[in-house]
Amino acid sequence: MRRKPMRGRWTLLALVLVAAVAGSTPPELKEVVQHLPPARQAELRENARRWDAWSPAEQQAFRQQAARWDALPRAQRDERRERWLAWQALSPAERAQAQAAAAQYAAMPPDLQGAWRAQFNAMDRSERRGWLLGPAVGAEYAMLQPLLAQVPEAERAALLRTLRSMTSQQRRELGVLAQRTPPNARAALRRELVSVSAQERGDWLWRRLQH
Repeated sequence: MRRKPMRGRWTLLALVLVAAVAGSTPPELKEVVQHLPPARQAELRENARRWDAWSPAEQQAFRQQAARWDALPRAQRDERRERWLAWQALSPAERAQAQAAAAQYAAMPPDLQGAWRAQFNAMDRSERRGWLLGPAVGAEYAMLQPLLAQVPEAERAALLRTLRSMTSQQRRELGVLAQRTPPNARAALRRELVSVSAQERGDWLWRRLQH
């Protein structure tokens, strides 16, 4: 018997879980959903509610869109997912700034667009990915990269919130501090940074830079 691809299994599981929340699957599957984290349960219930509210044509359009997504190469899906998650993490002000920049870019002559695109593509890949963090952090990413590399997922959100709340001058000073800090001490530096209040952050940076 031919085995289904792993991608197909995850798609099937997602549909099963949505159906379970909607109340149309056996009790044992509902029990699976009940053991998920509360936030995930709420997300599945909302997805099921939205699905039931769609017309048959809308449901079919979604199935076709999902099929096109599954047909993309894994690397392309991962890249699009990363961009979407990065967009979700931006503040409303940063989204507005990014949308304004996109509109400005779209209004440029094609030759100027091409020149800008070529300059962006010539950047180091890590620097290009750094701009996914938004216009504020992205502008200082090259300096902050040592601090942002290999951040545990559980600490990443708090670190990014802190960086976005800092002034541009503070991020540049932190970049200098990050460059000076040995790799084995950067985790402690991140934890200390997040624990310092916004009111004390300027003095903290000054003291650390004097050492």
